[in-house]
Amino acid sequence: MRAAALYPAAGALLLTTLSTAPAGGVPNAAAGSGVAAAGSGVAVAAARAAQEGIVFGPCPGAQELSAAMQCGTVTVPLDYARPDGRKIRLTVSRVRATQRDPHNSKRRVPRQGALVFNPGGPGASGLPFPMIGQLPAWKRIGAAYDLVGYDPRGVGRSAPLSCQEPRHFFKAPSPAPTHPSEAYKRERIAAAKAYARGCAERAGSALRHYNSLNNARDLDVVRAALGERQLTFMGASYGTYFGALYATLFPAHVRRMVFDAAVNPDPAQVWYRNNLDQSVAFESRWTDFREWIARHDDVYGLGATAERVLRSYERARARLAAEPAGGKVGPGQLQGAFLQAGYYDDFWPSRAEALSAYLKGDPEPLVQLASPAREAAAEAENANAVYTAVECNDAPWPTDFRVWDRDNTRLARVAPFETWDNVWLNLPCAYWPAPRQKPLDVRTGPGELPPTLILAAERDAAAPYDGALEMHRRLTGSVLVTERDSGTHGIAGGPNRCVNGHLEAYLLEGRLPVRRAACAPHAEPRPADRPGKAAARARS
Repeated sequence: MRAAALYPAAGALLLTTLSTAPAGGVPNAAAGSGVAAAGSGVAVAAARAAQEGIVFGPCPGAQELSAAMQCGTVTVPLDYARPDGRKIRLTVSRVRATQRDPHNSKRRVPRQGALVFNPGGPGASGLPFPMIGQLPAWKRIGAAYDLVGYDPRGVGRSAPLSCQEPRHFFKAPSPAPTHPSEAYKRERIAAAKAYARGCAERAGSALRHYNSLNNARDLDVVRAALGERQLTFMGASYGTYFGALYATLFPAHVRRMVFDAAVNPDPAQVWYRNNLDQSVAFESRWTDFREWIARHDDVYGLGATAERVLRSYERARARLAAEPAGGKVGPGQLQGAFLQAGYYDDFWPSRAEALSAYLKGDPEPLVQLASPAREAAAEAENANAVYTAVECNDAPWPTDFRVWDRDNTRLARVAPFETWDNVWLNLPCAYWPAPRQKPLDVRTGPGELPPTLILAAERDAAAPYDGALEMHRRLTGSVLVTERDSGTHGIAGGPNRCVNGHLEAYLLEGRLPVRRAACAPHAEPRPADRPGKAAARARS
């Protein structure tokens, strides 16, 4: 993405050069015929699902979920080109519409059907979503809609995918060099090759079927199983991408769609160049965070300028490299904790306080904040496996590490914070054993699709703002609502009343602004009132 409002000028100019990098890889030559055959398979699977419906009952692991929430399963083909072949089951969750006005309990609200949600990833579980109706910002929507979440294929309780033993997934403490040595690069290349082999060995021939097109097809089968003639859908982050694929494949099946934190659906961007752009955007958001810390130097003592805060951070990295905090937190864990703050600014106070305490001699807040949660290893490994499989399967990637090395060495000169970690996350795609697809050209013409709502924060790092602009251009009749000068990744139902007003007007009444609309940013987080307070909240 090259929006001047989002990125430093040097980074923007650099990405203009990087956009010419060869994508490499070999797309599936039979993509056109494969899509057509799969389309027939979707019709068959949807018809069966409509007839079978979903038998809802208690949810697995119900002790962790709301008593009002129920779960069931939907059967889909592993391969839509062979709808009578191997099947997998997707686990679906639901809380029924309350049909009660939250402001007047005596007033009944008409039910408008099911609102299906995907939180993105790829690899994130949507099962907990229906519980969001308990929050004040969602009560009006939960009154009118059955709130429906699900685990996409490969995730959680839906034919889970794995690429390595979960107990080996967390490696802590770990380094996170911003300018890695040649020896370190060789180590990571070997690890990426091993991970790709592990995915193939564990999934076998099924591996190629974990992709975004199948996620979009699965969504249509879920729609049919719910008894919905048309789909009302909200996707966040990656969920906007396969939501856009759905809109392109099944425009007549769309009732309303919300794209929150839209990613760039341009086939030339999916996924290698999107990741380059993301690294630049995280650098800008990292600067935003450091400037906020500097404005509160009286609280944290990390420096009165962004540059001085960076020196404090680098001092902590060096100290953790020499002696990991609690034996668990090295530079990699520190970087991971601060990367989360690039997604959500409500993480800023706890991260700033933990860094401040560590540099003043108290490592405990940082250990509590950044140590790997070993009990979550299986869930984290599963999410990473699905993320890798979907992104590697979706599109061509460079197969020569020299391309990655060239592009990211250049990029790290202006955007060192996230660049190389992004490489190591995605590098298995260079050695991927399954066929790569040619991405679908997301595009709808006038009258093909009902009006849709796109929500975007102007300084979103994980889904840079140019992606929302591109989505808006490609989905004719869509309306873009921007939260200005904000970087929260996903803004629906958050603290911004202006954004929520547009969301409610659309979902409840079908109303959209005539043109693009903008909302003022939500308030910045406030620093901890006294030392220890933010860290205590993070541990609770």
